[in-house]
Amino acid sequence: MSESLPNTGAGVHMPKANMLVESIKKISKTTSRPGMMGRIGGFGGLFSPNLSSMEKPVLVSSTDGVGAKLHIAVLMGKHDTVGIDLVATCVNDILVQGAEPLFFLDYISQSGLGDAVIESLIEGVAEGCRQARCALIGGETTDIPGMYATGEYDMSGFVVGAVDDHKIVDGSEIHVGHKIIGVASSGLHSAGFSTVRHICFDAMKLTVDSYIPEFEKSLGEELLIPTRIYSELIQGILRSSKVDGFAHIATGGIDKNMVRVIPDACKAVLERQSWELPPVFRWLQDAGHLESREMTGTFNNGIGMAVMVPEGSTQSLLDMLEAMGEKAWLIGEIARRTEGESQLTWV
Repeated sequence: MSESLPNTGAGVHMPKANMLVESIKKISKTTSRPGMMGRIGGFGGLFSPNLSSMEKPVLVSSTDGVGAKLHIAVLMGKHDTVGIDLVATCVNDILVQGAEPLFFLDYISQSGLGDAVIESLIEGVAEGCRQARCALIGGETTDIPGMYATGEYDMSGFVVGAVDDHKIVDGSEIHVGHKIIGVASSGLHSAGFSTVRHICFDAMKLTVDSYIPEFEKSLGEELLIPTRIYSELIQGILRSSKVDGFAHIATGGIDKNMVRVIPDACKAVLERQSWELPPVFRWLQDAGHLESREMTGTFNNGIGMAVMVPEGSTQSLLDMLEAMGEKAWLIGEIARRTEGESQLTWV
């Protein structure tokens, strides 16, 4: 992980850069897991996976960013949670294919943040890695004056995991009669924040400090609730249940993400009233005068992960999730799709 800091006229302030790298090394060590090698500060991150338990290991990777939610962190002056969002957006996407996360890298581009804020961001990334049980093995932080206003930044991440070839979950075995179970999100996660910003700040003229009775907290506190990382849950489900597909409900909401795993000959039939819309989504719908299709096409609406299971396995999985303290609901089923018909129907 190399670090670039602002030019001081004659070049990069090396003592300051070295101090930051040393701090990041300590943070990275808290994410250690088998396979982690080398040290932070080299030209590339090293990882030596032990895949001997897999007959035919397949690497699975994903990259993503946090998006407009970062604007809320800047307004709040609170930067220790968006790193969790960054890890979650990447890790959840490989979890749904049955992969075990192995290692993660981050990239932060910014202007004049200061070491304390950068450390806070990376500590959030490390916390996300700890939750996902993957190693933070490197990354890059760079200062680009003129590209961003002072104090602004962007983040992106990259994760690599592994899954045995015959255990890949790709939805190919989903067929008519499968049931769809929805597992609760922790809130908005990191999707739909351009819409959120328009409703809250442009239309309603609120601030992040505005107290919202429906949330029992300030607007900013609600909006910065970190995205849930489903690593432990999904790996537990795969160890004990027959599952033929997962859908991570992220950018594009339920409508876009639900159909990504369903075979062309099938469609998902979802029941709108099968779960209760959490307060933040009800509030945004009312405040923004959003139609139902706008809500399901933008937000997760309280469903962070969808699970497609054979009908005979449905109740046992619901019972298991309840025993684990999870909020989960039977939200729909898989039906036959006729030519030209949408792959998702709401009833």
